[in-house]
Amino acid sequence: MGCDRNCGLIAGAVIGALMAVFGGILMPVGDMLIEKTVKKEAVLEEGTIAFKSWVKTGHRSLQTGWIFDVQDPEEVAVNSSKIKVKQRGPYTYRVRYLAKENITQDSETHTVSFLQPNGAIFEPSLSVGTENDTFTVLNLAVAAVPHLYPSAFVQIIVNIFIKKSNSSMFQKRTLKELLWGYKDPFLSLIPYPVPTTVGVFYPYHNTADGVYKVFNGKDDISKVAIIDTYKGKKSFYAVFGAEINLKGIPVYRFILPSLAFASPLQNPDNHCFCTEKIISKTCTLYGVLDIGKCKGGKPVYISLPHFLHASPEIAEPVEGLSPNEEEHSTYLDVEPITGFTLQFAKRLQINILVKPGKSIGALKGLKQNYMVPVLWLNETGTIGDEKAEMFRNQVTGKIELLGLVEMILISVGAVMFTAFMISYCACRLKSVK
Repeated sequence: MGCDRNCGLIAGAVIGALMAVFGGILMPVGDMLIEKTVKKEAVLEEGTIAFKSWVKTGHRSLQTGWIFDVQDPEEVAVNSSKIKVKQRGPYTYRVRYLAKENITQDSETHTVSFLQPNGAIFEPSLSVGTENDTFTVLNLAVAAVPHLYPSAFVQIIVNIFIKKSNSSMFQKRTLKELLWGYKDPFLSLIPYPVPTTVGVFYPYHNTADGVYKVFNGKDDISKVAIIDTYKGKKSFYAVFGAEINLKGIPVYRFILPSLAFASPLQNPDNHCFCTEKIISKTCTLYGVLDIGKCKGGKPVYISLPHFLHASPEIAEPVEGLSPNEEEHSTYLDVEPITGFTLQFAKRLQINILVKPGKSIGALKGLKQNYMVPVLWLNETGTIGDEKAEMFRNQVTGKIELLGLVEMILISVGAVMFTAFMISYCACRLKSVK
């Protein structure tokens, strides 16, 4: 009877020890199961969770814009005074709602190529007005003339059509015209073939970005969705900012550093975005990037909103700007296990460089160069509640459950082992007595 009891106690202790050991063994096994699940579901191929969400995003992407309404157009054009601007907005559009097209897998390079169709639907409930709201803004066509036609002789000829159309340095345009395009009166008078429609985003509707080619993660899950090649875009990088919680999902927040808009002296990777030496003071100014090569030679520059992190000289001729990190920085929130971006805010400002033009009546009163802010955009996207719940169940929930099981097994096993050892020792003491 005593032997049976001792054997039972020993067996119980062994079972407790095995549970504790099994819990410890389960941790690396669990990690292997997590890794296997992630590798299976995060690959961009037909049938995976990642592919379904990637083809047509489950989050609602919104692009919100603020227009810089010029308050003193005559004073600037005649006296070359500071440009006084008033920010008006928000005006919101729903974007990235169309599914990717021409999706082609390449099994040899483990990449997938695609086109991203463009589309924008105005959201009145998220806007302060309508697409017919009117603004005083820079005349995009007139401002581009000194850059596109540096010859004084050509400028004299072009100026004839500018004067005939009564065009000036600034103009009144509706939101819809400014963003999506309008027939420019001065360009329409030029007697030889030139594009006559002008707009900040023209052409946009019924067009597509790409072709993009990204890694599908089949051979290396750490590269999933990373761009291999692309056309027509500038890429940026981000640095780790903080760890936060998004709808019950732990994510890492990455931010766009100021170095992304630094001068080539500070960041050599930006050397190709400094195309002229005089205005940029031999490429020492920072905070704006010249994307004119992507815009047919037009003097288009991008920056962070309100010239955040830009050289003071750039914003000096403009009044009415209030840059701040919280409202004007760019970030993305990445789930660290899968690498999926679950939330982002992309904030950029579009500017036009205006130079004096002695042979152009509308610009001859200028005595300095102006980096004129036209508008700034905040494109945001957040994983929807339904997709967040699915993500928690498919990924986060399983990981938390697995971790809980591991801890329970280890804890219960340790308690059982301790309890049975105490009982066994007490029994042995009684036997000795």
